[in-house]
Amino acid sequence: MQKKNTTVHLLILDPSQNDAESMVSLLRNSGKATRAHRITSEEDLEEALKTSNWDLLLARDLEQEFAADDALAMVKRMDKDIPFVLLTEEYSRERTVNIIRAGAQDAVPFQYTDQLVLVVKRELAALDERRKRRVLESHLREAEQRCQLLLESSKDAIAYINDGMHIYANQSYMEFLGYDDIDELICIPVLDTLTPESQEKYKEFMKAFAEERKDGMTLNCTARRSDDHELNVTMSVSAATYDGEACTQIVLQPEHSDAELEEKLKQISSQDLLTGLYNRQYLMDALAQAIATAGKDNKTGALAYIALDNFLSMKSQVGISGADLLLGDLATLLREQAGDEVTLARLSDDAFCVMCLPCDEASMESLCERIRKAVEDHLFDINGRTVPLTVSIGIAAITENSPKAEELMGRAHTASADVKKQEGHERGNGILVYNPAEYESLDETNSVEAILKALDDNRFRLLFQPIINLRGEGEEHYEAFVRMLNKDNEEVSPYDFLPPMGPSDTAIKIDRWVILQTIKQLSSHRSRGHDTRLFLNITAETLQDKTFTPWLSVALKAARLPGDSLIFQIREGDANNYMKQAKDFTKAVHELHSKVSISQFGCALNPFNTLKHIEADYVKIDGSFTEEIQKSDEAKEQVKEMVKSLQNAGKLTIIPLVGNAGVLATLWQAGVNYIQGYYLQAPVPEMNYDFGDN
Repeated sequence: MQKKNTTVHLLILDPSQNDAESMVSLLRNSGKATRAHRITSEEDLEEALKTSNWDLLLARDLEQEFAADDALAMVKRMDKDIPFVLLTEEYSRERTVNIIRAGAQDAVPFQYTDQLVLVVKRELAALDERRKRRVLESHLREAEQRCQLLLESSKDAIAYINDGMHIYANQSYMEFLGYDDIDELICIPVLDTLTPESQEKYKEFMKAFAEERKDGMTLNCTARRSDDHELNVTMSVSAATYDGEACTQIVLQPEHSDAELEEKLKQISSQDLLTGLYNRQYLMDALAQAIATAGKDNKTGALAYIALDNFLSMKSQVGISGADLLLGDLATLLREQAGDEVTLARLSDDAFCVMCLPCDEASMESLCERIRKAVEDHLFDINGRTVPLTVSIGIAAITENSPKAEELMGRAHTASADVKKQEGHERGNGILVYNPAEYESLDETNSVEAILKALDDNRFRLLFQPIINLRGEGEEHYEAFVRMLNKDNEEVSPYDFLPPMGPSDTAIKIDRWVILQTIKQLSSHRSRGHDTRLFLNITAETLQDKTFTPWLSVALKAARLPGDSLIFQIREGDANNYMKQAKDFTKAVHELHSKVSISQFGCALNPFNTLKHIEADYVKIDGSFTEEIQKSDEAKEQVKEMVKSLQNAGKLTIIPLVGNAGVLATLWQAGVNYIQGYYLQAPVPEMNYDFGDN
C-alpha cells in the first residue's frame, strides 16, 4: 500500500523571501512535505484564511507593516484552528508569555532551527488529533441519535436512572410498568416501582454495582405497576451516559426469560475448552477495554505474555494427548500462582497471558517471577514420564498512552521473544519488561550509528519504480529508492532518520552506496538489451561535495556505463538553499552527459526562480498536486499552467503518486510527459516492468 505523506499547508509572515524559503526547506528536510504561502499584507492573510485550509502559521517577530500580533489577532477573530508559532530574534520570557496568552502555541528564536522542527512536529500532531477528535465527536453525535431512535423503538424495557430517579424511559418500559407519559415516571424513584420486599434487595444490589461497576449485573425482583399489579422481573444494569451525564441503564425482563441461559452461553463462548481459562477473543476484548479505562481514568496496568520454551520439541516427545495433559496441569499451576485478581487466558498452543488493571510493572514482574520459578520447579508427570518445562515472559505496561490492543500484545510478545537474546537465557526461562525507548523508531541519539551499522551489515536494499512516458514513446525509465532493514526486518528509509541538520558525511555515504549499487545493477540490466535510464535522488550534502563528480566519473568508467543513462534528482528545497552548489553540480554532471531533474517542484514560494539558475532537464511536480487535482478544478488549472510554462522552458514534466486511472485524462490534457505511481507499479527489487504494455 502506498504510504500517505500528508502535505503541510504553511503560512509564513516574514519580510524576507529568502528567510521564508529557508523555513520551507527546513520543514521539507525534516520529512514534512510542505506547500507554503508568504503573507504580504493584512488583506492577503484574510483572503488566504477565507479561501483555503492551513495547518500552520510561522510569523517573524520583526518590524513590518503587518505585524505578527496583528496576524494572530486575525486568526483568533476568524476563529481558525491554525497553530501559530512566533519566531523571535532572541529568547524573551516576557514576550513568549504574552504571545502564548494571546493565543499562540509557542515562541522560538529564529536561529534555533532544531527546536523549531520539534515544535512544528508537536503542533502538527496536536492539530491532527484535534481534527480527528472533531470527526469523532461528529460520529458520536450521529451514533447517539441512532441509539436514541433504537432505544425509543426497542421492544426491551429500558430506562436511565440517576441518584435513584428515572431520567429517561422508552415506550416499552412505560408500557411494562403501566405509565402513559414519561412526565409521570420522571418524578417517581425506582424504589417506588418495586414491592417493599424487593426494595432492600435493590439497595444492596445497587451498592454492589457501585463498587464493582461490572456491566450486565442482574437482580431478580418483583416490580409493581402503576395499577398495583405485581410482576416477577430480572433487572440488569450497566453504566451509561445520557445527555452527557453519567447514569445507570436498567433493563427489565420477565423473570422467565432466557437471560440466565444467555449468560451461560456467553461464559462458554469466552472459555478455552482445554484449560477452562479465558480464550484469546475474550482476552483481546478485555485488553481493549483495559486500555480504554487506563486512558479515561489515568490508571496503570500490565500485560504479561507467557511463552512455553521448546514446546514443539516437548510435544513431539509426549504426543498430542500428552501435551494436552501438560497444558491442563500448567493452567492449574498458573491459576494457583496468579490468584483471582488478574485475568488469565490461553492464547495459543504454546502461549498464555496474564493481565491486571490496576497494577504496576514491578508488581507484575514479581508475579511473573513467581510463575516462572513455579513452572521451572514443577514436575509435570505425563503418563509416568517427567517432563521439564520453562517459560519466557514478556511484560508490557498498560497506560493512558498505550497503543491498540493488538500492538500492545505485540509489545509483550516481542519482549518474551527477546528473553532468549539475554546473556544466560539463550534457552529462555527468564523475564523481560518491554521498554518503549529501546524498541520504538530510531531517533537522533542512535540513528547515525544504526544507519552506519546497517551499511556495514549489508542491510540496505534497492527498489525500482517505473516512470512511464504518457505520450506512448517506448522509453524505459526507473527511479531508484533505498530502504534500510531495521532490527525487526521492516523496510524504512535511512534518510528519514538522519537529523534535519546533518551529519553530512552519513548522507554522502548513503548516496554513494545507492549510486554505486544502481550503477552495477543498471550495467547488468542494459547488457541484456535494455536501453534503461535511472533517476537517482541525491541529498544537499552531495550537492556540496566537490569530490563527487570525479568519483562518479571513475565509477561510470569502471562499470562501462554511459553517463546519459543516469538522471540525478535534486529536491527543489535543496536547490534553493544551495543555489550556487546546485548550479555547479548541474554543470559538472552535464559534462559527464548525465541529466538533472528537480523534484518536489512547486512548493517554493517562487518555484520558477530555481529554473533561472539551474539547467534542469526534467521537472517532477510535487506529489501533493496529484492529490489536489482530483478534488479541485482550481488545482487542475494550476497544474495545467505550470506544465505549460515548464514545457515552454524546454523541461520534461513528471507527475508522481498516480494512484488510479481517474487522474490520467487530466494529466493527458495538461500535456504531462511522464507519470509515476502505484497505479503503474509499486517500488520493487527488480527492474521488471513491461514497458511494451503502454
